[in-house]
Amino acid sequence: MSDTIFAKIIRKEIPADIIYEDEQCVAFRDIRPQAPTHVLVIPRKPIPTHDEIADDDVPLLGHIHTVIAKLAAELGLESGYRVVVNCKADAGQEVDHLHFHLLGGRQMTWPPG
Repeated sequence: MSDTIFAKIIRKEIPADIIYEDEQCVAFRDIRPQAPTHVLVIPRKPIPTHDEIADDDVPLLGHIHTVIAKLAAELGLESGYRVVVNCKADAGQEVDHLHFHLLGGRQMTWPPG
């Protein structure tokens, strides 16, 4: 596994406010929230960017999206939420480990930025 901050969270080497975890993914609250609810959902498998998803990752990604929907319901985001994936530096990706931002609890605007 890589040595990103997310890998260290997965290995529990650094603390995080983990709200969900299973054998495939981990979800925790973002330390710099951009909305009242801002959770990161990451695969345990180290996939550096969205561009590096492989065909054999399809079941993993389906699972992650199911987890995101369940978390949104548990977190009371019935009126809506946004799921964001940044791919590479120009899109704002700061950690080279695929991650999904679950944002909600306020009205979202468009375009996002």
